[in-house]
Amino acid sequence: MVVKQKSSILFVVLLLIFSLLVGCSSQTVTGKDQNSESTTQSNKPVEIGITQIVEHPALDSARQGFIDALASKGLNDGENIKIDFQNAQGDIPTAQTIAQNFVNSKKDMIFAIATPAAQAAFNATKDIPILITAVTDPVDAGLAESLEKPGTNVTGTSDAAPMDKQFELLKKLVPDAKNVGIIYNTSERNSEIQLEMAKELSKKYGLEIISSGVTSTNEVPQVLDSIIDKIQVLYVPTDNMIASSMAIISEKCIAKNVPVIGAEKGQVENGALATEGIDYYKLGYQTGLMAFEVLNGAKPSDMPIETLKDTTLTINADVAEKLNLAIPDDIMNRAEVIRDGASK
Repeated sequence: MVVKQKSSILFVVLLLIFSLLVGCSSQTVTGKDQNSESTTQSNKPVEIGITQIVEHPALDSARQGFIDALASKGLNDGENIKIDFQNAQGDIPTAQTIAQNFVNSKKDMIFAIATPAAQAAFNATKDIPILITAVTDPVDAGLAESLEKPGTNVTGTSDAAPMDKQFELLKKLVPDAKNVGIIYNTSERNSEIQLEMAKELSKKYGLEIISSGVTSTNEVPQVLDSIIDKIQVLYVPTDNMIASSMAIISEKCIAKNVPVIGAEKGQVENGALATEGIDYYKLGYQTGLMAFEVLNGAKPSDMPIETLKDTTLTINADVAEKLNLAIPDDIMNRAEVIRDGASK
């Protein structure tokens, strides 16, 4: 009798232990702990492929902003997310290969930086969520049906530059300017869009646009030489190929005493005289916050593509001195000033 009683007790204890083990193993891991806001539904890290068309300060800043935004929400690379960063080095076929590899490896999300990278990703998948940034016109690029409601697997941010503010700045800094030069990459649709905008806007400011296209960075010096004696100022759009050539552009323009007005801060840090433009780090950060929403169930097709409303006036004081150009006090007093390649 005692033996039977002991056996029954042992059976009950074993049953309880088994039940506890099964219960623990079947619990859903949300990924949400005391230090994380993530609601990812698995122990497996979320895999995010980042494709960037080329390396230069603006796009690099956008990428870092995206990563920092995710970290602010408790999603850290190597912990609960796994980031695979690939750079196409300016080559569109490489961008296409990167996108297809991301699809083949079944990434949970793709973050595409700049129009060619975004188009390559969208051509490769209509299922994996794609977050974009540094894309001037996502609708014209065929990535979305509208900015308000993309209707596709794509959402994110546009870097549409406040060109009106930049041309106003140009006239204040170079009031006697009549001819404005623009060099641009003929294979980037966003650059062609900006050229069209500049031609239309130039009428308002009594300016004539003298433009010339390039197909590679190797062509930049020769093309710039072909127009530099015809212009009083050069305008540089948010063009990835041209941004990568800012060092040689700045050198040649300073030698000819031609100021360069940029479309974004990174260009000023690399030798342009000035800009009133967007901050790409903030733009990338804004995109990262949108990515977090998508990872938690939001549908890209329903999320408006956003822009960055705030602009920053930036002046390169070193370049101004080399050009013997006096910057008006009302501009300097509200500007972020670059000296020795860094903000002061």
